This record gives sequence, structure tokens and C-alpha cells, in this order.
Amino acid sequence: MDLRKLKTLIDLVAESDIEELEVTEGESKVRIVKSSATPQNQVVMMQPQAAYPQTVHASAPAPAAAPVAAPSAPAAPEGHIVKSPMVGTFYRSSAPGAPAFVEVGKEVKEGDTICIIEAMKLLNEIDADKGGVIKQILVENGQPVEFGQPLFVIG
Repeated sequence: MDLRKLKTLIDLVAESDIEELEVTEGESKVRIVKSSATPQNQVVMMQPQAAYPQTVHASAPAPAAAPVAAPSAPAAPEGHIVKSPMVGTFYRSSAPGAPAFVEVGKEVKEGDTICIIEAMKLLNEIDADKGGVIKQILVENGQPVEFGQPLFVIG
């Protein structure tokens, strides 16, 4: 699909009352979904050859009369940051109802298990790569995590 047509479709959805639009042109399929929580639209382009859809986020036009205040950036945590070594689901304990591996204020040694990340139905124990005290836990139990995402702050 032509990029100009795609831009026109995004603008039409942004300016109208419709929440979702799906267009098929030849073997290409485009789905535009208006998000009510943020001023963005989500566009998913599906090709028959592709195994996964490509997602494009396009900004909706902002109202001219309403200036938006920039959110203040959170202060960077002080200490050693333990980052996720993989994409998966973060778990603080070995099983539901079991006590968490670590809590804020607990001292850990290098090599201690601090969480589990489930990836592709495998449970991977994540060890502390530095000793110290857990200052902050940056991820909620059961939350998906990305590669390199900060998980803990050790001081």
C-alpha cells in the first residue's frame, strides 16, 4: 500500500468518530485502531508472506489550543542495575504463593537467585551479578520484560 494512502487513512481515522478501520487492497491488509488512552493510532500491516504483522505507530494531530506539558523525567536510580538477559515474563518467586526470592532491603551475594524469567515455556533463574542490598525492584510480578530492561537496583 502506498505511504500517502496510509497517511490519508490515519488522518481520516484520527479526525473521525470511528475507533477502528480495516482496509484490504490486493494481498495487503491494513488495520488502524484508534487508541483512547494516548494520542496515537496503531497501524498493523499484514502481508501474506510475513509470519508476523508489522506495527507502525503514528501520532494523531494534537489539538492546537491545548498545550501539553512535558512529563518530568524520573530520576535515575543510584546503584548497580541488574538488567534482563532475555525477553520473557518476570516472576519474583519460584511458584505462585511461594515467598519472593528477594525483597527491597535484603542483602544478596553475587550468584544468588533474584528472580525467574519465563521464556518459551522455560523458567530461567536470574542470578545477582553483584553483591549488595536490593534498593529497588523495577518490575511487577508477572509483567513482560524486554532484553536489557532494568529489573533491580543493587546498592
